Amino acid sequence: MPSALEAVLRRDRQIVLGVLVLLTGMAWLYLFHLAAGTAMPAGTAMPGLTNMDDMFAPHPRPWSAYELLLLLAMWTVMMVGMMLPSAAPMILIYARVGRAAHDKPFAPALWFAAGYLLCWFAFSIAATGAQALLEQALLLTPMMATASPIFGGVLLMAAGIYQWTPWKESCLSRCQSPLDFIQRSGGFRRRPLPALALGFRHGAYCVGCCGMLMASLFVGGVMNLMWIFAIGIFVLAEKVLPGGRVLSRIAGLGLLAAGALLLSTQFGTGAV
Repeated sequence: MPSALEAVLRRDRQIVLGVLVLLTGMAWLYLFHLAAGTAMPAGTAMPGLTNMDDMFAPHPRPWSAYELLLLLAMWTVMMVGMMLPSAAPMILIYARVGRAAHDKPFAPALWFAAGYLLCWFAFSIAATGAQALLEQALLLTPMMATASPIFGGVLLMAAGIYQWTPWKESCLSRCQSPLDFIQRSGGFRRRPLPALALGFRHGAYCVGCCGMLMASLFVGGVMNLMWIFAIGIFVLAEKVLPGGRVLSRIAGLGLLAAGALLLSTQFGTGAV
């Protein structure tokens, strides 16, 4: 007779799914907490500015290490909340393959998920650095949205063009076909480090697929929860729906149109 612990562990996919739901829920609770202003870290507004008029000050003070760490934490939690739901099918299939092949998929599946999130943590480091530089260049407001319609328009158009590139299609195809990805990568990895590395590799494809969409957060506002939620839902849809590639290209056209409209509005007003 199996022990009670063994009986529980045999429900590995349910456990893995529960962990994913818990992490996603905690991430979104934290984002709502920040958006409500109850725990907005010092690094999420332009350092040294006390009111909206100060956003035009020529030289905001440099970011401190503490503020950068808080900002990195915000980006990391945001990526967990946005990307983990879209990775859940891949992680659950990895657990199912492990159950069929080795009968002990629980730990390897969590190592795979950790590798996936580690890749997005690397992306969060890059996003944190980009935000600090953009604010120093006065291209972002204290609310972390673009302060330059030209910059915002160019960024949206770049994201729209990327949706039509072979790189986008190649990365999206890897994200849409979990079993094919596992087979092409050498199959299920039972040991922690190989499973971690495989998860990181899958995360790299997801960054290649969705990184430019994440960059559009600088246009809509890094802490605009509606924009964050919309991107998260879209990323999930283009990965799991049969017409994901068509949806991706339609979104590309929408981004191109939005960017062009933003640029035309700017130049139409004659503003500098």
